[in-house]
Amino acid sequence: MNKETHICDLCERKVPRITEHHLIPREKGGRFDETIWLCVPCHKQVHALYSNYELAVRLNSLPRLKDDEKIKRYLKFIKKQPGDANVTIKKSKAIRKKGRY
Repeated sequence: MNKETHICDLCERKVPRITEHHLIPREKGGRFDETIWLCVPCHKQVHALYSNYELAVRLNSLPRLKDDEKIKRYLKFIKKQPGDANVTIKKSKAIRKKGRY
């Protein structure tokens, strides 16, 4: 049986499932045409590390996101994992303390 695979825009791995990520969160005024496709672990990691405000103001493009130090460390790890790996994501201390907004 041939399984369908996709490429994550952030980690560039072949993965079985991708999700749509709004570069500017919808609650912060983002539109549907400002999106990228991320695997589930990458999408969860982005929202675990950054508030929606920070994503809207500072990390609102794929190059900016890829250039951030926290994501660089994460990408170094995730690129070594198989595309179908079950990866545990923890919220950063700042996000746990402040919440998402």
